[in-house]
Amino acid sequence: MNGPSRDLEQMLYGDGFHSVVGIDEVGKGAWAGPLVVCAALIPVVPPDGGDPDGVRDSKKITEKKREAMFDEVASWATSWALGVVSSSECDELGMSRAQKVATKRAIDGLDLGPGGIRRTAAIADGKWNFVSPLLPRVEMRVKADDLSLSVAAASILAKVSRDRMMREYAATYPGYAFDTNKGYPCAKQRAKLIESGLCDIHRKSWNFMEKLTGESATPGLFD
Repeated sequence: MNGPSRDLEQMLYGDGFHSVVGIDEVGKGAWAGPLVVCAALIPVVPPDGGDPDGVRDSKKITEKKREAMFDEVASWATSWALGVVSSSECDELGMSRAQKVATKRAIDGLDLGPGGIRRTAAIADGKWNFVSPLLPRVEMRVKADDLSLSVAAASILAKVSRDRMMREYAATYPGYAFDTNKGYPCAKQRAKLIESGLCDIHRKSWNFMEKLTGESATPGLFD
């Protein structure tokens, strides 16, 4: 099976856009930690040394391999930025708004060149358009990280960056196994929640948290 390509990017360049941004998120379904969106621009054509080997959906790459690829992918991208929304902001905003806020933060961090926002298009993963109206053209694709090289790059940069954050949190909040589960549901985290309750980076508005821990949740915010 062929990996992601520049076909969608080239289509958008052919329609007159100066920049094409790949966008992906990580952390949406986690019980703890931030929601992270990455926006990434890649070279319009492969550079003299070629594209980095193995750039594809981060979920199809081992953690060790993602870490080894990170610096090369980060330096190969012509511009990339993260939009980070904390667990407390996720509770306050609800997940849909949080994802839009994270996306805006990521796009605001990019160097889009002389064309700026008005000459920039995006490719993003999924069906729900969480990017508009930030950019004038948005191509949503299911499994975009399998199709688009810029989205695949964004998925690696987002995943590795968030994983590193969660490993740091593991030292601050021992027992929840954040170094291995990265805040996603698992038996160890569930057992620690039952034993010790929520820590500061848990998303308190998941509606099952009160039943699991006995601590009051904020109802109705996660959508």
